[in-house]
Amino acid sequence: MFTPSFPDIRMDSLLSALDQAMRNICAWPNASKAYPPAQLLKCRSVPELMTKDRLTSGALMRVNHVGEVCAQALYSAQALTSPTPQLKAFFERARSEETDHLAWTRQRLGELGDRPSLLNPLWYAGAFALGLAAGRLGEAVSLGFVMETERQVEAHLHSHLDRLPAQDLASRAIVAQMAQDEAGHGAEAAQLGGSELPAPVKGLMTAAAKVMTTVAHYV
Repeated sequence: MFTPSFPDIRMDSLLSALDQAMRNICAWPNASKAYPPAQLLKCRSVPELMTKDRLTSGALMRVNHVGEVCAQALYSAQALTSPTPQLKAFFERARSEETDHLAWTRQRLGELGDRPSLLNPLWYAGAFALGLAAGRLGEAVSLGFVMETERQVEAHLHSHLDRLPAQDLASRAIVAQMAQDEAGHGAEAAQLGGSELPAPVKGLMTAAAKVMTTVAHYV
Protein backbone atom coordinates (compact mmCIF):
# COMPACT_ATOMS: atom_id res chain seq x y z
CA MET A 1 0.00 0.00 0.00
CA PHE A 2 1.25 3.47 -0.89
CA THR A 3 1.88 5.57 2.21
CA PRO A 4 2.83 9.19 1.56
CA SER A 5 5.47 10.71 3.77
CA PHE A 6 5.56 14.34 4.76
CA PRO A 7 7.06 16.50 7.46
CA ASP A 8 5.18 17.90 10.41
CA ILE A 9 4.23 21.51 9.77
CA ARG A 10 5.72 23.77 12.42
CA MET A 11 3.76 26.66 13.89
CA ASP A 12 6.31 29.22 12.70
CA SER A 13 5.93 27.88 9.14
CA LEU A 14 2.15 28.24 9.37
CA LEU A 15 2.49 31.79 10.67
CA SER A 16 4.88 32.59 7.84
CA ALA A 17 2.39 31.16 5.35
CA LEU A 18 -0.38 33.29 6.86
CA ASP A 19 1.79 36.39 6.60
CA GLN A 20 2.53 35.54 2.97
CA ALA A 21 -1.19 35.10 2.30
CA MET A 22 -2.01 38.55 3.70
CA ARG A 23 0.74 40.11 1.59
CA ASN A 24 -0.46 38.40 -1.57
CA ILE A 25 -4.09 39.38 -1.05
CA CYS A 26 -3.82 42.83 0.51
CA ALA A 27 -0.44 44.34 -0.41
CA TRP A 28 0.87 45.58 -3.74
CA PRO A 29 3.49 42.99 -4.82
CA ASN A 30 6.96 43.92 -6.06
CA ALA A 31 8.41 42.28 -9.16
CA SER A 32 12.06 41.31 -9.43
CA LYS A 33 12.01 41.34 -13.25
CA ALA A 34 11.31 44.21 -15.62
CA TYR A 35 7.68 44.92 -16.47
CA PRO A 36 7.16 43.39 -19.95
CA PRO A 37 5.40 46.44 -21.46
CA ALA A 38 7.93 48.89 -19.94
CA GLN A 39 9.65 49.69 -23.22
CA LEU A 40 6.33 50.13 -25.02
CA LEU A 41 5.03 52.49 -22.37
CA LYS A 42 8.31 54.40 -22.27
CA CYS A 43 8.15 54.97 -26.01
CA ARG A 44 4.45 55.82 -25.78
CA SER A 45 3.78 53.46 -28.64
CA VAL A 46 0.81 51.82 -26.91
CA PRO A 47 -2.42 52.91 -28.62
CA GLU A 48 -5.30 54.26 -26.54
CA LEU A 49 -7.94 51.63 -25.96
CA MET A 50 -11.61 52.19 -26.66
CA THR A 51 -13.89 51.73 -23.64
CA LYS A 52 -15.17 48.34 -24.82
CA ASP A 53 -11.65 47.03 -25.40
CA ARG A 54 -10.45 48.40 -22.07
CA LEU A 55 -13.24 46.58 -20.25
CA THR A 56 -12.46 43.36 -22.11
CA SER A 57 -8.77 43.59 -21.23
CA GLY A 58 -9.58 44.47 -17.63
CA ALA A 59 -11.76 41.41 -17.19
CA LEU A 60 -9.17 39.10 -18.74
CA MET A 61 -6.32 40.54 -16.70
CA ARG A 62 -8.43 40.20 -13.53
CA VAL A 63 -8.78 36.49 -14.33
CA ASN A 64 -5.01 36.25 -14.86
CA HIS A 65 -4.40 38.05 -11.57
CA VAL A 66 -6.63 35.53 -9.79
CA GLY A 67 -4.59 32.75 -11.36
CA GLU A 68 -1.44 34.24 -9.88
CA VAL A 69 -3.07 34.61 -6.47
CA CYS A 70 -3.88 30.91 -6.64
CA ALA A 71 -0.35 30.07 -7.78
CA GLN A 72 1.05 31.79 -4.70
CA ALA A 73 -1.27 29.75 -2.49
CA LEU A 74 -0.56 26.44 -4.22
CA TYR A 75 3.20 26.76 -4.13
CA SER A 76 3.24 28.02 -0.54
CA ALA A 77 1.16 25.06 0.62
CA GLN A 78 3.18 22.54 -1.38
CA ALA A 79 6.42 23.95 0.03
CA LEU A 80 5.03 23.45 3.55
CA THR A 81 4.45 19.74 2.90
CA SER A 82 7.60 19.05 0.85
CA PRO A 83 9.47 16.00 2.20
CA THR A 84 12.90 17.05 0.88
CA PRO A 85 14.92 20.28 0.82
CA GLN A 86 15.27 20.00 -2.97
CA LEU A 87 11.52 19.88 -3.50
CA LYS A 88 10.89 22.66 -1.01
CA ALA A 89 13.46 24.82 -2.81
CA PHE A 90 11.69 24.19 -6.14
CA PHE A 91 8.32 25.32 -4.79
CA GLU A 92 9.81 28.36 -3.07
CA ARG A 93 11.64 29.36 -6.24
CA ALA A 94 8.53 28.86 -8.37
CA ARG A 95 6.44 30.91 -5.93
CA SER A 96 9.00 33.71 -6.04
CA GLU A 97 8.97 33.73 -9.84
CA GLU A 98 5.17 33.77 -9.86
CA THR A 99 5.34 36.93 -7.74
CA ASP A 100 6.50 38.74 -10.87
CA HIS A 101 3.31 37.66 -12.63
CA LEU A 102 1.24 38.74 -9.64
CA ALA A 103 2.85 42.18 -9.71
CA TRP A 104 2.56 42.59 -13.48
CA THR A 105 -1.12 41.68 -13.64
CA ARG A 106 -1.89 43.93 -10.66
CA GLN A 107 -0.09 46.84 -12.29
CA ARG A 108 -1.85 46.31 -15.59
CA LEU A 109 -5.24 46.25 -13.85
CA GLY A 110 -4.44 49.66 -12.42
CA GLU A 111 -3.41 51.00 -15.82
CA LEU A 112 -6.69 49.76 -17.28
CA GLY A 113 -8.67 51.41 -14.49
CA ASP A 114 -9.91 48.05 -13.28
CA ARG A 115 -9.69 46.11 -10.01
CA PRO A 116 -8.69 42.67 -8.70
CA SER A 117 -11.33 40.06 -7.96
CA LEU A 118 -13.38 40.74 -4.83
CA LEU A 119 -13.17 37.03 -4.05
CA ASN A 120 -9.38 36.80 -3.86
CA PRO A 121 -9.41 35.63 -0.20
CA LEU A 122 -11.70 32.77 -1.21
CA TRP A 123 -9.59 31.85 -4.24
CA TYR A 124 -6.44 31.88 -2.11
CA ALA A 125 -7.94 29.70 0.62
CA GLY A 126 -9.22 27.14 -1.87
CA ALA A 127 -5.93 26.93 -3.73
CA PHE A 128 -3.99 26.63 -0.46
CA ALA A 129 -6.17 23.69 0.56
CA LEU A 130 -5.54 22.02 -2.80
CA GLY A 131 -1.81 22.57 -2.42
CA LEU A 132 -1.82 20.96 1.02
CA ALA A 133 -3.78 17.98 -0.31
CA ALA A 134 -1.41 17.54 -3.26
CA GLY A 135 1.62 17.78 -1.02
CA ARG A 136 0.26 15.13 1.35
CA LEU A 137 0.05 12.59 -1.50
CA GLY A 138 3.78 12.39 -2.01
CA GLU A 139 6.52 13.93 -4.11
CA ALA A 140 5.60 12.48 -7.51
CA VAL A 141 1.92 13.42 -7.19
CA SER A 142 2.71 16.90 -5.89
CA LEU A 143 5.00 17.54 -8.84
CA GLY A 144 2.45 15.98 -11.18
CA PHE A 145 -0.10 18.46 -9.88
CA VAL A 146 2.29 21.25 -10.87
CA MET A 147 2.74 19.74 -14.32
CA GLU A 148 -0.99 19.60 -15.00
CA THR A 149 -1.70 22.99 -13.43
CA GLU A 150 0.95 24.70 -15.52
CA ARG A 151 -0.21 22.87 -18.65
CA GLN A 152 -3.74 24.14 -18.15
CA VAL A 153 -2.57 27.64 -17.23
CA GLU A 154 -0.39 27.85 -20.32
CA ALA A 155 -3.32 26.84 -22.54
CA HIS A 156 -5.52 29.37 -20.76
CA LEU A 157 -2.99 32.16 -21.32
CA HIS A 158 -2.72 31.34 -25.02
CA SER A 159 -6.51 31.55 -25.26
CA HIS A 160 -6.29 35.02 -23.73
CA LEU A 161 -3.83 36.06 -26.41
CA ASP A 162 -6.57 35.19 -28.89
CA ARG A 163 -9.19 37.16 -26.94
CA LEU A 164 -7.26 40.28 -25.91
CA PRO A 165 -7.82 43.28 -28.21
CA ALA A 166 -5.15 43.39 -30.90
CA GLN A 167 -4.21 46.96 -29.98
CA ASP A 168 -3.68 46.13 -26.30
CA LEU A 169 0.02 45.53 -26.77
CA ALA A 170 0.82 45.99 -23.08
CA SER A 171 -1.49 43.24 -21.82
CA ARG A 172 -0.42 40.96 -24.65
CA ALA A 173 3.26 41.40 -23.73
CA ILE A 174 2.53 40.42 -20.13
CA VAL A 175 0.47 37.37 -21.02
CA ALA A 176 3.03 36.14 -23.56
CA GLN A 177 5.85 36.33 -20.99
CA MET A 178 3.70 34.61 -18.38
CA ALA A 179 2.92 31.72 -20.74
CA GLN A 180 6.64 31.22 -21.38
CA ASP A 181 7.43 31.17 -17.67
CA GLU A 182 4.61 28.74 -16.82
CA ALA A 183 5.89 26.26 -19.41
CA GLY A 184 9.28 26.36 -17.69
CA HIS A 185 7.79 25.51 -14.29
CA GLY A 186 5.91 22.55 -15.71
CA ALA A 187 9.00 21.24 -17.49
CA GLU A 188 11.11 21.49 -14.33
CA ALA A 189 8.46 19.62 -12.32
CA ALA A 190 8.59 16.81 -14.89
CA GLN A 191 12.38 16.66 -14.69
CA LEU A 192 12.19 16.38 -10.91
CA GLY A 193 10.06 13.25 -11.19
CA GLY A 194 6.45 14.38 -11.47
CA SER A 195 3.93 11.76 -12.53
CA GLU A 196 0.95 12.22 -14.83
CA LEU A 197 -2.32 12.52 -12.95
CA PRO A 198 -5.29 10.26 -13.73
CA ALA A 199 -7.71 11.56 -16.37
CA PRO A 200 -10.59 12.05 -13.88
CA VAL A 201 -8.38 14.26 -11.69
CA LYS A 202 -7.35 16.33 -14.71
CA GLY A 203 -11.02 16.69 -15.60
CA LEU A 204 -11.90 17.91 -12.12
CA MET A 205 -9.05 20.43 -12.27
CA THR A 206 -10.33 21.70 -15.62
CA ALA A 207 -13.87 22.04 -14.28
CA ALA A 208 -12.71 23.88 -11.16
CA ALA A 209 -10.60 26.25 -13.26
CA LYS A 210 -13.59 26.94 -15.50
CA VAL A 211 -15.71 27.96 -12.52
CA MET A 212 -12.97 30.20 -11.18
CA THR A 213 -12.24 31.96 -14.46
CA THR A 214 -15.92 32.47 -15.24
CA VAL A 215 -16.70 34.02 -11.86
CA ALA A 216 -13.49 36.08 -11.69
CA HIS A 217 -14.24 37.56 -15.13
CA TYR A 218 -17.05 39.54 -13.51
CA VAL A 219 -16.48 39.59 -9.74
